[in-house]
Amino acid sequence: MFEREINLIGEDNYLKLKNSNILVIGVGGVGGYAVETLIRSGIENITLVDYDNIDISNINRQVIALSSNIGNSKVEEFKKRILSINSNVKVKIIKEKINEDNIDLLFEEDYDYIIDACDTMIVKKLLIKMCHKKHINLITVCGMGKKLDPTKVKISDIRDTNYDPLAKALRKYVKDEKFRDKVICISSTEEPIKTNKTMVTSMMMVPSTAGIYAASYVINSIIKENK
Repeated sequence: MFEREINLIGEDNYLKLKNSNILVIGVGGVGGYAVETLIRSGIENITLVDYDNIDISNINRQVIALSSNIGNSKVEEFKKRILSINSNVKVKIIKEKINEDNIDLLFEEDYDYIIDACDTMIVKKLLIKMCHKKHINLITVCGMGKKLDPTKVKISDIRDTNYDPLAKALRKYVKDEKFRDKVICISSTEEPIKTNKTMVTSMMMVPSTAGIYAASYVINSIIKENK
């Protein structure tokens, strides 16, 4: 199944990926593509967190959304999809809306990396705080709505972001809390496109790129460990 990958990165690195344990919070437009990339790269231990059900409005950008599964749980549909790709994967799903009262649910087991692809500010702050305290590798994805240019997506420390209101709030939080470690994030240098709509507008190109970037960061970091 993974012969092409093993020939590229070697058996030892493939086994590192296979044996890693990854948590992805939010499996929508960004997180869904992160999950897809991780699974097709040989990750065999993954936990998915999302309380939401698939809506028809998700079809334009979310890999899990189909006309045939509208109304179904995102994490339950993703578990089925993952096992149809690789039946060896151990998939844990948490269908909960995470907040400060139940965030400990996310830390009941040890993870090599956590991808934060949620869109809730308080959860993002809590994840930064908890991962900093527990020395867990975290990658945070910032706002990908109102943007059209996937070439403007980048990986950086949160302190080096711009044109992103969500990242701005997180920069302030990191500064106020005096976190010294890097907070790795995916952001876009594209200025948000102004519309007359109150909804957060988006198309597939940018969120999917951000998700693939997040997974790529995790994969390459695991490969480089203990070299």
